[in-house]
Amino acid sequence: MQALASIPSPSSGALEVGPLTLHAYGFMLLLGILAATALTGIRWTRRGGDWDLVLRVAMWGVVGGIVGARLYHVATSWSEVPDPKWQGVFEIWRGGLGIWGGIAGGVLAGWIALRRSGQPLFPFMDAVAPGLLLAQAIGRWGNYFNQELFGEPTSRPWALEIDVENRPVEYLANETFHPLFLYESLWALLGVGVLLVVERLFRIRPPGLFCLYVLWYTGLRFFIEFLRIDDAHEFFGLRLNAWVSAVLFVLAAIGFVWSQRRREKPPKPKDRPVPKPEKTMAVPKGRVR
Repeated sequence: MQALASIPSPSSGALEVGPLTLHAYGFMLLLGILAATALTGIRWTRRGGDWDLVLRVAMWGVVGGIVGARLYHVATSWSEVPDPKWQGVFEIWRGGLGIWGGIAGGVLAGWIALRRSGQPLFPFMDAVAPGLLLAQAIGRWGNYFNQELFGEPTSRPWALEIDVENRPVEYLANETFHPLFLYESLWALLGVGVLLVVERLFRIRPPGLFCLYVLWYTGLRFFIEFLRIDDAHEFFGLRLNAWVSAVLFVLAAIGFVWSQRRREKPPKPKDRPVPKPEKTMAVPKGRVR
């Protein structure tokens, strides 16, 4: 299948910066992390928070996210781990990070950091929600450099050219495919704007905005799975990630409704300001006449 117009793929997954050679996949992940941290920091400090907490949560969240993302990919796509397996498990620069494991690991690590600092989880989840989408929008371009995350063959003008060595065996004769990484990147970038506008126009109780983030991403990811052609576990005719997307979509919808209907807890007695005693005129001691 030859497209009349198409998007060329890079010949190498490395970026040459002077004497340095950077893995493009890892470099795009780093850019996404920095962008998400900056956006979250701006939003959190505007709410009265401080940068120190943002940086601490970002540090632990990134570590937990990468570990969780890699564990999820290894557990669900063992056949895609490069040989030898004992070494390929650690070669994350070659691709292979599961978004669901990354979110779970990052949220867990971030929750631990927030708990240790005595800060509430839900408001911070809302502060970081647009930043997560921004990180995904940037990070997906790492898949472009690795020539991965593409879908079925297509001859659309925006079709993505894939080298023979990166095509599945059954599609060796096809030259261009759906650029799923681009679909996700653009959808995530649009979602950043949508979340910021919704937050400005409506009073969203935390963690409502985070729930909307999950709804936005899983809404597209469910349909993206129908275009993917890489190997994956299937249950009742649906890929595993499609099931995960559907379940998370429902849970996020329930979470959003709950968050907007729940009653906000009044401040604890120790948090309420203690009124100062009023000064009174001292009555002189003596016999009353």
